[in-house]
Amino acid sequence: MKKNKGIVVLIVSVLVLAFLIFTAGVGLGPTGTGSARNINLGLDLSGGVSITYQTVNKNPSQDDMDDTVYKLQKRVEEYSTEAQAYQEGDNRINVEIPGVTDANSILEDLGKPGSLVFQDEDGNVVLEGSDIASAEGVVGQDETTKSNEYVVTLSMTEEGTQKFAEATANNVGKTISIVYDGEVISSPQVRQAITGGQAQIDGMDSIEEAKELASFIRIGGLKLELQELRSNVVAAQLGQEAISTSLVAAAIGLALVILFMVAVYRVPGVAASLALLTYVALVLITLNAFDITLTLPGVAGIILGIGMAVDANVIIYARIQEEIAAGISVRSAIKSGFQKAFSAIFDGNITTLIASFVLMWLGSGTVKGFAYTLAIGIIFSMFTALVVSRLLLNALFAIGVRDEKFYGKAKERKTIDFLGKRKIFFIVSIVVILCVPVGMFAFHASTGKALNYGLDFQGGTSTNVTFPEEMSMDDIDANVVPIIEDITGDPNVQATKVVDSAQVIFKTQELDLETRNELDETLAEKFDVDKDLIQAESISSTISGEMRRDAIVAVIVAAVFMLIYIWFRFKDIRFAGSAVLALIHDVLFVLAFYVLARVSVGNTFIACMLTILGYSINATIVIFDRIRENLHGANRHPDLKEIVNMSITQTLTRSIYTSLTTFIMVVLLFIMGVSSIREFAAPLMVGILCGAYSSVCITGALWYVMKTRKEKVKK
Repeated sequence: MKKNKGIVVLIVSVLVLAFLIFTAGVGLGPTGTGSARNINLGLDLSGGVSITYQTVNKNPSQDDMDDTVYKLQKRVEEYSTEAQAYQEGDNRINVEIPGVTDANSILEDLGKPGSLVFQDEDGNVVLEGSDIASAEGVVGQDETTKSNEYVVTLSMTEEGTQKFAEATANNVGKTISIVYDGEVISSPQVRQAITGGQAQIDGMDSIEEAKELASFIRIGGLKLELQELRSNVVAAQLGQEAISTSLVAAAIGLALVILFMVAVYRVPGVAASLALLTYVALVLITLNAFDITLTLPGVAGIILGIGMAVDANVIIYARIQEEIAAGISVRSAIKSGFQKAFSAIFDGNITTLIASFVLMWLGSGTVKGFAYTLAIGIIFSMFTALVVSRLLLNALFAIGVRDEKFYGKAKERKTIDFLGKRKIFFIVSIVVILCVPVGMFAFHASTGKALNYGLDFQGGTSTNVTFPEEMSMDDIDANVVPIIEDITGDPNVQATKVVDSAQVIFKTQELDLETRNELDETLAEKFDVDKDLIQAESISSTISGEMRRDAIVAVIVAAVFMLIYIWFRFKDIRFAGSAVLALIHDVLFVLAFYVLARVSVGNTFIACMLTILGYSINATIVIFDRIRENLHGANRHPDLKEIVNMSITQTLTRSIYTSLTTFIMVVLLFIMGVSSIREFAAPLMVGILCGAYSSVCITGALWYVMKTRKEKVKK
């Protein structure tokens, strides 16, 4: 009976996996619903729409420009979490929205950024557009008739809440008109005083009308009035060849990970491989289903998810092998392995999931996009490891795969005295961490830049070049970009091609007049470009000060929530404290790499740092979980040093295997990718190695030092 059930489970599992892979690869129906090719990709991977606005006021203040850029950034993030808004010259703002190809529809939907005010019946301005925090067109329900009604929901700023409360209190029974660019676009009646900062405008005939009004209100809340200067559909910043080689690298990496799992864990490795393929298919389908824009930082989230999916299986199967080595039957070992591995998997994943939710809540742009893909990856990695893998393994056992040789047996490992070498580890870590301030000071003194800030952080020059004939992105990457990099000394030139034209926009570090002239002369000489058609403008950073602030706040809040969760789960503040210290340690290690290797600090910097945080905390939780378990099994006066050393030794295989499989994925991207992908992969490689080092050599030692010092104080 059990054998037949096992056969049914295997057949159903294989059919479901085949369906998921087919859906992710080919899709369903004529439009290919669910296919990975329909995933919204960022400007770096698929292109999109680029719109340039110019302020009506020719001499706006920098404060007003910064405020307008930030608010416009928030507006365009409604189209894509990876949309960007940044300043060009003194009075222009560029907006780049990935994954769309119809500039006109975006312009129509986004609206003309003009002036918006709220006026009473006497024509007095009672509220300005900048007092509105958000406006959304939604479908509501009439409380009396229960029929649908179309409304605009408004949220006010703190100052706007006070203004609106006073205005509505003074105008009950009257109308307050919404005036956009001098034209009344709506005149809702005030039924009562509104003091909570939330309001609704009803009376719309359709959801389209409600959304249009909401769009006018949102875009009219900018400090500066803008007018459209130009709009273009732009191609992917990475050529098709670059994207193809990256996909091949990812596929090869996944195949190597699967082979590794099968070779090391045998039958459980087969189950893990099928679960891993299920994970990848589910992630791709979900990205499509929820219209999440995928960029290189998003790829980091997926890679981290794959690492955590592998990690969960490694923890489970290592436990199974330990149980078999202890003389337990295979059936009992499978059951016990999943039970004992659950707490480490659950706590590690939940801790990282908490961080991703905080980043979604408080982050913006790249941070938010990374958080979405990370959360999806975590959820599916837990599901595939704890549910899919378990079903498959039990089914394989049920059909007769029961000999322990198919599962492996953990070798007895002599406990390694990691704590005995803790002073050496601490000294090594301190020396590397000190490289951060020393290196930053030295480079700032010699070059004027503590870090090698890229365009995304410090801005630069945008050069619009019209070639005699249209070129492909692969040709541009191969033939033009290297020449520009050589002239400008910038190894991270970003090229964006305007679709159906010979125009290409090159973004570089800030160029002086002499370098600009040399660039113009070289392009004219080598590519027969008309110098008179070359246009160059200074551009601001795409990651504004406000976005950096949002990212820092999000990371700090995420760290606090992780600390609270670990404290709650482990009932010991020292576990939480040492975990957070280990996170800081890993971040500083990777920052040291950025300082010394002069890797460009650009758009992927934040994503790399966040990936390291997620990866590191998971490794730390695994060791802490084993320490907790061994403490519970010890006598009343345990030898803490022995327990910590034993716990680290017992989880050493997991630390090595998980780091190795994740490292394989990233190193292949580094070897086969173009310069921008290598720049993204290199810090991740360092972070993975650092995470392995800190989890084995630092975290347990930190906890031990905190624990023993408290006990010494008590004595």
